[in-house]
Amino acid sequence: MRVDIFTLFPDLVRGYLSGSLIGRASASGRLDIRVHDLRSAATDPRRSVDDAPFGGGPGMVLAPGPVFGAVEAADPPRPLYLLGPGGRRLDQALVRELAGLRPGFSLLCGRYEGVDQRVADHLVDGELSIGDYVLAGGELAALVVVEAVARLEPGVMGNEASAWDESFADGLLEYPQYTRPGDFRGWAVPEVLRSGDHGRIRRWRRAQALIRTLERRPDLMRARGGLSPDEVQILEEHGYSGEAHSPLQE
Repeated sequence: MRVDIFTLFPDLVRGYLSGSLIGRASASGRLDIRVHDLRSAATDPRRSVDDAPFGGGPGMVLAPGPVFGAVEAADPPRPLYLLGPGGRRLDQALVRELAGLRPGFSLLCGRYEGVDQRVADHLVDGELSIGDYVLAGGELAALVVVEAVARLEPGVMGNEASAWDESFADGLLEYPQYTRPGDFRGWAVPEVLRSGDHGRIRRWRRAQALIRTLERRPDLMRARGGLSPDEVQILEEHGYSGEAHSPLQE
């Protein structure tokens, strides 16, 4: 998969992407991530990329010339998404959708008071948002998108099952995780996880995922259509009545 990122801060973006799973995946050729400097298409000696907004107002606006020039010179994979608060909200369903795009997709990082509307109208193919809040620019949002998508790319994660066994993978929050020691300051790991009975462990984990989602993110439960009869049975097996406010443990 190829992902192109257009930004005013290429070194910042490259620095993050060079580490951890994404860096290793890029080095091995599993990911092709290309970072482009929007200033490369500036035509004046100062490499200006912004200007004052027509009609007045505070701040500066990212001008169309350098943005169009940088994108057209790179000929990136489409779709090209502008990162901004007015875009389609990123969730795991959208992450899976992006992960299925071939040969890939591209991201444009906004900055200042915004991007000239002609970029949104005539250059990009859509807009993405990572939440209802305002950042100084789109770089952090771009990194969120790339990391979320890269985790679903075959071969990027050491354990392929991990990406499909995490929060939101099937509309639920992930079950709680434990590691050694079995007893830490008097807090013991649930007995079921040390039992070696993989059937019990699977049902316990499913119950915990359901309980966490019901108590912490009921909106997710509503979005997936509520509980199936089998899930109701699993919860009953684990003594959950909906009255407790913390996950039950065996």
